[in-house]
Amino acid sequence: MLYNITVRNQSNRHNMKIKALTLTVAAAGMALLALVSSCGGTSQTQQGAGAPPEIAVITVEPGTAEFQSRYPASIKGKTDIDIRPQVTGFITKVHVDEGQAVRRGQTLFTLDQVQFQAAVDQAAANVNSAKSAVSTAEITEQNKRMLLDKNIISETEWQMAANQLAQAKAALAQANAALTTARKNLAYTVVTAPSDGVVGVIPNREGSLASPSSAQPLTTISDNSQVYAYFSLTEKDLLGLTDGGNSSIAQQIGSMPEVKLELADGTIYPYEGKVATVSGVIDNSTGAASARALFDNPSGMLRSGNTGQIIIPRKSEGALVIPQKATYEVQDLRYVYTLNDSNAAVGTQITVSPYNDGKNFVVTSGLNAGDRVVIEGVGTVVRPGTVITPKSPVAPAAQ
Repeated sequence: MLYNITVRNQSNRHNMKIKALTLTVAAAGMALLALVSSCGGTSQTQQGAGAPPEIAVITVEPGTAEFQSRYPASIKGKTDIDIRPQVTGFITKVHVDEGQAVRRGQTLFTLDQVQFQAAVDQAAANVNSAKSAVSTAEITEQNKRMLLDKNIISETEWQMAANQLAQAKAALAQANAALTTARKNLAYTVVTAPSDGVVGVIPNREGSLASPSSAQPLTTISDNSQVYAYFSLTEKDLLGLTDGGNSSIAQQIGSMPEVKLELADGTIYPYEGKVATVSGVIDNSTGAASARALFDNPSGMLRSGNTGQIIIPRKSEGALVIPQKATYEVQDLRYVYTLNDSNAAVGTQITVSPYNDGKNFVVTSGLNAGDRVVIEGVGTVVRPGTVITPKSPVAPAAQ
């Protein structure tokens, strides 16, 4: 009996040990499962709640904005005069060369003078003949008057003599006029410079026929002491120039700053100019109005036919300036992303000045001083409602 009890007791102890071991393993398994579940849940939570992206943001503040507007320009002398002969004749001598500086009255070309000299001689002979006829008619009229006073002839005979005298005098006046014309035509065979300037292209040389009606002039004299730079302004430019109709073009031209001229090689012309005129008519074919700026040219560096770019400086006080890359367009409307108090992006419509430097815009409406504007990732990382971590923009590297 005792043995049996002891065995049973040992059997019971063995069973209890097995049960205890089973409970320990089960508890360890549950703890391990709980640990694994806990780790997996933490990982998923961290992945779902990632930190907002860091995006560069600026706070807009009013300041002074200075921009430059550029317009292609063509250069012409203040006066470009086409030289044409006033009579037709063959060129016998060219007295100047292309590019030569000339003074007013200097001889440029000489035309064949033979026929014109002959016309002068003929006209002079006609004048002498007319003078003789007048002298004869005067003597006749005087004799007829004496006879009339003595009642030897009738008044009709005297009147006829008086009429012949008047005709002779008229013929003399015509002869003198013809002589004057012939002398002028002879003088026209010497073509002179109408003003100081520089000689242009000379397409015709000795032996060529020159005529007032020729399509091509003998040459062009350009007065380059001052030059005009011609450029075009768009309709939008004109509206901006008149401040939406609040001021006249003449008033704006008078208050415009001096302009610069960039030459074809990229250098800046050393003398500044002034906008002189702006056409009040827009060309239907180009949609632009012609304007011109006047530049001094004391050294003759600029010549007719040069090209360049007019640079008009523009200054705006109290302007809100933002980078162009911070904007985007939707159906021709311009927007930026501003940040609310939760650092969430909000699409904000703005309007900008038509004048800019190609990198920045001057905002005319839609933003207020102190607004925070996103300047990176617009349209890619940042969308409406995107929450970001604002950061200061990186300063450009020093040149």
